[in-house]
Amino acid sequence: MFDQLFSQLTFVDAFNMGVFLAFTLCYCYQFFYVFVVLIKKPPKQEAKANHRYAVMISARNENQVIADLIHSIRVQNYPQELIDIFVIADNCTDNTAEVARGAGATDVFVRYNKELIGKGYALDYGYKLIQEQYGHNGYEAYFVFDADNVLDVNYFREMNKVFDGGAIASTSYRNSKNYGSNWISAGYAVWFLREAKYLSQARLTLNTSCAVSGTGFFISAEVLAKHGGWKWHLLTEDIEFSTQTIIDGGRIAYCPTAMLYDEQPITFKDSWNQRFRWAKGFYQVFWHYSFKLLKGIFKNPKGAKFACYDMLMTVSPAMLLTIISIGFNATIVVLASLGYMSLGSGITSSLSSLFFCMFNYCLFMFVFGVLTTFTEWDNIHSTTGKKIKYMFTFPFFMLTYIPIALVALVKKAKWKPISHTISVDVEEMSKASQKTK
Repeated sequence: MFDQLFSQLTFVDAFNMGVFLAFTLCYCYQFFYVFVVLIKKPPKQEAKANHRYAVMISARNENQVIADLIHSIRVQNYPQELIDIFVIADNCTDNTAEVARGAGATDVFVRYNKELIGKGYALDYGYKLIQEQYGHNGYEAYFVFDADNVLDVNYFREMNKVFDGGAIASTSYRNSKNYGSNWISAGYAVWFLREAKYLSQARLTLNTSCAVSGTGFFISAEVLAKHGGWKWHLLTEDIEFSTQTIIDGGRIAYCPTAMLYDEQPITFKDSWNQRFRWAKGFYQVFWHYSFKLLKGIFKNPKGAKFACYDMLMTVSPAMLLTIISIGFNATIVVLASLGYMSLGSGITSSLSSLFFCMFNYCLFMFVFGVLTTFTEWDNIHSTTGKKIKYMFTFPFFMLTYIPIALVALVKKAKWKPISHTISVDVEEMSKASQKTK
């Protein structure tokens, strides 16, 4: 039976060609994004007024790094009386709360909840306390940062331009403060730089919606008030918020001149745990919102139709298509080796498909890694040798997403803390960034 089923070369070729065409048709528009970024500069904005902001930082055992973030906010080239900093010390077992208070936080909210675990719940808790105790301050938007971040000194000045221009939410340029630690941290850094440059900037230029990604963004007070707080609690609460906003016809902006530095994991265990949660979270968002996004492609206002399609492609489990292709061709090879089908052109096709699937994936990632590294060269704080070296390791970092995506299909995910220990000099980081401008 197996021999009859797989004896025709056209069956194997048709399957592999179908997978290739599916990828090409669904994602070819992202090559156009690259073209847009390379030939057209993003629009510039200027602010007519300075606005009042609240900062929300969800922190769990972050006593080694949170002072750097608060300090980087306190030295902003923006009126300090218009920025209040609120730290949610979430299920901490260290002195994060005390360190945050000593570093200059406006207030620290201590939260203990072993049932509702996750950043989304912590942000909702903090937002409600801010409304109760500081609502009279009239915050116009809320910034969200992770405790390990540090900001360029002009971050708030630049993001204020975007908010003043009418944005209901905006993400920013996500750089890394430890690109050079090893191939893992560099892999993260290149991926986020690529996301900022060749996804967010392209979307900004084309006047479609971006997506917030974990940290370094603001949401208008009106949006949070409309939803009654932070109501997005899936494992990737940022992507859930972005998806809901786009479905509702909203547009998330991007500010390429507001730079944030993020600490990346340096151990494969931490990296696996973090990306496993992300993969599971993307599956959750796809499961809950894919039909609404599909509906929005046809029923949303004209300007929001493409944003729905773009977001659907973002949350779609495209990696599974790669896994299915690999699994299909590998199955043919195994069946042939066990004698269930004859060796011939069919198995040759499967072997070549396996090779080219992996090769093309690595080549695609290598090209994107090289392109991103060279265009963002001056923004990467590392040596020339490491920049070149990690262009070659980037495809292998991305390959590790394949087993992560597969395991995430069948295994439950929980929030697991990632250790952050790297302290940096905020002024030095900012000076280095200014030299590149």
